[in-house]
Amino acid sequence: MGKVYERIDGRLRKFIESQPVFFTATAPLAADGHVNLSPKGRTGTWRVLDERTVAYLDFGGSHAETIAHLRENGRITLMWCAFDGPPNIVRVHGTGEPVFRDDPRFAELAAGFGEADGPAVRAVVVVTAKLISDTCGFAVPFMDYREDRTLHAEHFGRKTDEQFRAYCDSKPHNHASIDGLPALPLPLPERL
Repeated sequence: MGKVYERIDGRLRKFIESQPVFFTATAPLAADGHVNLSPKGRTGTWRVLDERTVAYLDFGGSHAETIAHLRENGRITLMWCAFDGPPNIVRVHGTGEPVFRDDPRFAELAAGFGEADGPAVRAVVVVTAKLISDTCGFAVPFMDYREDRTLHAEHFGRKTDEQFRAYCDSKPHNHASIDGLPALPLPLPERL
């Protein structure tokens, strides 16, 4: 049965570090706003910074819902599921902050991801846990992981940073969320 934890260490850390995919959930404050749920899964793009803080690389795409919600209210939940081995679901409920490319903290944070840091990184999202819990996961199906998809990295790897910045500027839901909340600072700042 489910438990609440004070920190991400030992068994919890090993579990979340071994999962090939995780999910982020955010929502605006408005009652009629759209809840956002995003899968994240490129190898090496998230890490535990300390016992109550995790971070992940935010890559370019056609939307920036998570960033918009974090800029408005900071609320975020991260979830990892066991698709093989013993059943388990781990959630980190907390506050998140997008650290953009022109922030003095960005370079050091991004460097911690090693080779996973590459073309199309818009920000590093840093999440501070307020509640860490797990639940049984008995209903989560078994699924086999084959490999990462390389399409995103290959597509943006062919673009210069200037072309990537133009791409971000061209997408209407990078400027603002689908509910009209400010999302990415555009033009996207150059990397410091």
